[in-house]
Amino acid sequence: MFLFLCRCLHQSIYEIRDVFVWRSTCDIQNWRCGKDEDKMLTFVFPGQGSQFKGMGAGLFDEFQDLTRQADDILGYSIEELCLEDPNHQLGKTQFTQPALYTVSALSYLKKMKESGREPDYAAGHSLGEYNALFAAGCFDFETGLQLVKKRGELMSKAAPGGMAAVLGFTAEQVKEVLSDYHLTGIDIANHNSPSQIVIAGTKQDIEKAGPVFEKAGVRMYLPLNVSGAFHSRYMKDAEKEFADYLEETAFLPLRFPVISNLHAAPYKNDEIKTNLTLQMTNQVKWTDTIRRLMGLENNEIAEVGPGEVLTKLTRQIKKDAVPLPMPKEESDTADVKASAADPQKTAGMRLGNEDFKKDYNIQYAYMTGSMYRGIASEQMVIKAAKAGMLGFFGTGGLSIERIGQAIGTIRSALRQGETFGMNLLHHMMSPDKEVRMIDLYLKNGIHLIEASAFMGITPALVIYRAKGLSRNHDGSVSVQNKIIAKVSRPEVAEAFLNPAPAHVLERLVSDNRLTAGEAALAKEIPMADDICVEADSGGHTDQGIPYTLMPAMIRLRDRMMEKHGYAKKVRIGAAGGIGTPEAAAAAFLLGAEFIGTGSINQCTVEAGTSDSVKDLLQEANVQDTSYAPAGDMFEAGARVQVLKKGLFFPARANKLFDLYRQYNSLDEIDEKTKTLIEEKYFQRSFEEVYEQLKRDKSPEQIAKAEQNPKHKMAMVFKWYFSHTTRLALEGKSESKIDYQIHCGPALGAFNQWVKGTPLENWRNRHVDLIGKQLMEETAGLLAQRLVSITG
Repeated sequence: MFLFLCRCLHQSIYEIRDVFVWRSTCDIQNWRCGKDEDKMLTFVFPGQGSQFKGMGAGLFDEFQDLTRQADDILGYSIEELCLEDPNHQLGKTQFTQPALYTVSALSYLKKMKESGREPDYAAGHSLGEYNALFAAGCFDFETGLQLVKKRGELMSKAAPGGMAAVLGFTAEQVKEVLSDYHLTGIDIANHNSPSQIVIAGTKQDIEKAGPVFEKAGVRMYLPLNVSGAFHSRYMKDAEKEFADYLEETAFLPLRFPVISNLHAAPYKNDEIKTNLTLQMTNQVKWTDTIRRLMGLENNEIAEVGPGEVLTKLTRQIKKDAVPLPMPKEESDTADVKASAADPQKTAGMRLGNEDFKKDYNIQYAYMTGSMYRGIASEQMVIKAAKAGMLGFFGTGGLSIERIGQAIGTIRSALRQGETFGMNLLHHMMSPDKEVRMIDLYLKNGIHLIEASAFMGITPALVIYRAKGLSRNHDGSVSVQNKIIAKVSRPEVAEAFLNPAPAHVLERLVSDNRLTAGEAALAKEIPMADDICVEADSGGHTDQGIPYTLMPAMIRLRDRMMEKHGYAKKVRIGAAGGIGTPEAAAAAFLLGAEFIGTGSINQCTVEAGTSDSVKDLLQEANVQDTSYAPAGDMFEAGARVQVLKKGLFFPARANKLFDLYRQYNSLDEIDEKTKTLIEEKYFQRSFEEVYEQLKRDKSPEQIAKAEQNPKHKMAMVFKWYFSHTTRLALEGKSESKIDYQIHCGPALGAFNQWVKGTPLENWRNRHVDLIGKQLMEETAGLLAQRLVSITG
C-alpha cells in the first residue's frame, strides 16, 4: 500500500514531508520568484506633504467601487476632499493620510491595469509604506484604508509638537549640533537625502533650534506646517495604541520585497506588525532605502502617487550617495526559480510528474485553465508563467484580432522563455473558425494549446499537431506543437491518445496543408502530449466524478501506450472540483501527474471580469451552482454549470431551451409567454433582437434563418446567452439578476477554505499566490495523511 501511494505521488513521502517542514521554516513563498524583465522595476509611494487639492482627478470615476468603499469607511466623500477640499481639511493629518493612501492606491491599480506588470520591489515614505505593502499583497485596499485612518487619528491626537527640515547638513552634522547645543529633546525624524534631514520635537525646542542651526552654517532651516512631532519619541502613546489595534489585523505574505522605513531592508513577514508600530516613533531611513535600491542591477525607480517629491529626492540621493548592497538574508531567498534544482526545492514543487515540469519549463505541476472571453486574461497568464506555472489564455467568444493582441501583450511581458499557452475551443457549428485560429497560432509561433470541448479530432487539430514534425538523429519524432487535451469522456480521450486519423491526414496533404513527410510522422505520435481529465466543473461539463474518471482514464492511457508503442509517455492530469488542498491531494493520490484549476481563478484580481461578478463569486458556497444550456452549443443541448445564487439566468436559460424543444418557430409561442420573455428576459421584442442579429451576423446565417423558422428561433434565443455574458463582464449593476457566470462548486469550497483569512476578500487573491499556497498546503497535507495511514 505504501509503495503504491508513493508511486502516485512520484516522490518519497518522507522527502516531501522534510521539504515541507523546511519550506515552512524558511518561508520561501514570502518572496516573488525572480523577475524576468531585462530591467528591474521599483515603485516608491509618497508620504504626507505630497497632497494637493485636485489630486486623484479621473481615478475616482475609474474605480467607483473602491471610491464607494472609501466613503463608507471614512464617513465622508473622499473624492470631494481630494478634488475640492471645501472645508480645508486636506492638510490635517487625520484627513491627509486616508486621502494620500487612497489616491496612491488607485494610481497603482491604474498602472497595473495599463501595464500588467508588478514591480520587483516597492518602498514608501512613511505613510507611503502602507501603499507599498498594499501593492505587494500584504492587505487589501479596505484593510489598508482602515489602518491609515486609525494611524492618522492617533497621530493627530498626539501631544502638540513640531518638525523642521534642515537643508545642507548631513545626518552626522545634525547630530553634532543637537549634541553640542544640548538640544536633547529633538529627534531625527526623516533622513530624506544626504543633505536633507527632518527633525522633530516640542514646538518650543523646534523654535529654539532654528537660530542654532543657522549659526552653525546650515543652508536653510525650514519649520514644517505640522501639528505633531511625527517619527519621534513623542508618538509613544500613539504607537502603543496602534500596536493594540494591529493585533486585530491579519496580514498576507508579500508577493515581492518591500523595503522598510525602519531598517532600510526588506520586510520579513513575521515583522510586519512590529515594523508598522515602530515606524511611528523611529526615523524614516529614506536615504538608505534608495541606496539599497541603487544596489540592484539595472533597476528603475518610479514614483506612484501624487506629486514628484520622491522623484526629486531619488535624483539627489543618486547624485550624492553610493549604493548599498541588499542584506544577505534577502538575496538568499529572493530567487526561488534559481534554486529549483536545489535540495531545498519547496514541497509543492516536488508534487507531480518531473518530465511534465521539465517539458514545459515550469516549477509546479499546475495549470490554470482557460476561461472564455478573456476571463483567463493576459494578466492571469503572465502571473502564472512568472510563478513557474502553466497558464492558458481564454479565447472562447473573442475575435481573431483580439486574440492576436493578447498574444502580443503576453509575449512582450515574458522575455525569458517562460511557457504559456492559448486555448482552442471546439466550434461545432463553425469548423472554419478552428482553422483560422490554428493559422493564427502557427503564424505567431504558439507551440502549446489547450484543446477543450472537443468531441473528436478535427482537421484544425491535425494541422496544428503535424505541422513542423521532423525526425531526430535517434529516430524519434521531434514534435514542435504540443497539445494538452481537456476531456471528460473516455471515447474523446481515446481519440487524443490515438495518432491523427489517416483519412484526415490524406485530405490535408491533398489540400497542401501538410507535407507527405509531416503526415507520415504524425502516424507515429498521439494527438496529445497530455490529457487533462475534467470532472464536474464550471462552464461546459459532463458532470463527471473524479473517483471514477481518473482510474478509467489512466488504464485507457496504459492500454493505448502499449498498443501503439509510443516512445514518450502521455501524462494524465486532473481538473474540475479542485479548490482546496484536500481536493488536490485526492487528485494526486488518484494518480494525477499534474492538476488544473479554473473556477477559483475567476475570483482573483487578474480575472478579466467585472468587480460586480467577483463580489458575487466571493459569497458562493458549494451548493450555489446550477446547470443551464450552453449558448455556443444550444441546439445540441450541451450544458454549462453556472452560478445561481441571487441570479435568474439559470431558470430563464432553461426556460428558453424548453421552448426551443417544444416549438418550431417564434410565432407558435403563446402571447403570454412571448410577453414574459420580451419584457422580463430580453427587455426588448423578438423583432428588435432579430434586427440586431441581422447587423451582426453574416448574410449566409441570416439567409438560413429566413428559410428555417426553427433556426431563427434558436438565433434569437442564443442572443440572450451572449447578452447575459456581456452584462456580467461589464458589471451592469442594474441587470445583475441576468448575469451568466460560469462557475463550479470548487469555488464554494475554496471560499470556505480561506474564510477568516485575508484571502476571504477577492481583492487579496492573485492567481500565482493561490497556486503556490494550494500546492504547498497539498504537499503538507499529503505528508501528514500518508504517514498517518502507513504509520
